Amino acid sequence: MSSPLAVPPALWMSRVLIAAGIYNMVWGAWTILAPGASLRLGGLPDDPVVQPIWQCLGMVIGVYGIGYWLSARDPFRHWIIILVGLLGKVLGPIGYVYSVYRGVLPPDGFKTLLTNDLIWWVPFTVILWRAALWHDASAAVAATGSGLRTLIGSTGRTLAELSTGQRVLVVFLRHSGCTFCREALADLAKARTTIEQSGTRIALISMSADDDMRPLVEKYGIGDLPRFSDPQRQLYQEFDLLPGDPSQLMGPKVWWRGFLAAISAGHGFGGIKESVFQMPGSFLVEDGRILRAYRHQTAADRPDYAELACPLPSPGDR
Repeated sequence: MSSPLAVPPALWMSRVLIAAGIYNMVWGAWTILAPGASLRLGGLPDDPVVQPIWQCLGMVIGVYGIGYWLSARDPFRHWIIILVGLLGKVLGPIGYVYSVYRGVLPPDGFKTLLTNDLIWWVPFTVILWRAALWHDASAAVAATGSGLRTLIGSTGRTLAELSTGQRVLVVFLRHSGCTFCREALADLAKARTTIEQSGTRIALISMSADDDMRPLVEKYGIGDLPRFSDPQRQLYQEFDLLPGDPSQLMGPKVWWRGFLAAISAGHGFGGIKESVFQMPGSFLVEDGRILRAYRHQTAADRPDYAELACPLPSPGDR
């Protein structure tokens, strides 16, 4: 199932970029043709020495306008133009605030920052975020068959075969560099005896190649557990695990729990090779049927794996 966030560009995105293009080109032309007037309106000193520099800045701003206008045709394809523009609109005000702090420039120039930079922060950021989700979803090949029955794991069997007449706790991980995945592996290692004594096996699903995942699971002493490498995220889609939104991936809880897991608990983090947007989850499966499901609400959620592996599903679990 595709994420509702992984959709083509909305019409408002193109309109915002067209508006930004027109504004930049008009502002750039005015700055070049009437540098003194534009300096005074912006609350900046009309200095003959500053005017040529101001006109050069107008040329740069005008060129950005052309870039925005062209990117409006396909915002997701031309995301790099929007990213460079956003960086300029963030770094410019930071530099100006620093200059005001040092007493080099007057604070009246903030009125120019409002229309040139600040009002574009939110729409540009949203466009970039949606573009990242769109590219991420496009990279995942849509499932043409049931990965449950076609994807072969480290034991030489599919997940359907592994769960035939046997309860299996299927744990989907995020990218291999994620500190929460390492924490999950540590939690599974601690709960393994309890889970297996209840008659349930454990299987791990990751987007990583098995050669990349093996050293990580061996580090936590569970290298013998069945592993499934799913770089195309076929199983993730079949189990309805979607890309996360900003609050799920970068909210305050995620940052705090990330500090606790990476630093306090010592799990650390690693390089990123897979999708950073993919959300994890855990499922109790038997005979290819989901008996119980836990889909993370944030990347920082920490499920009780022993409870999930309980033989009797709770009412309403799915």
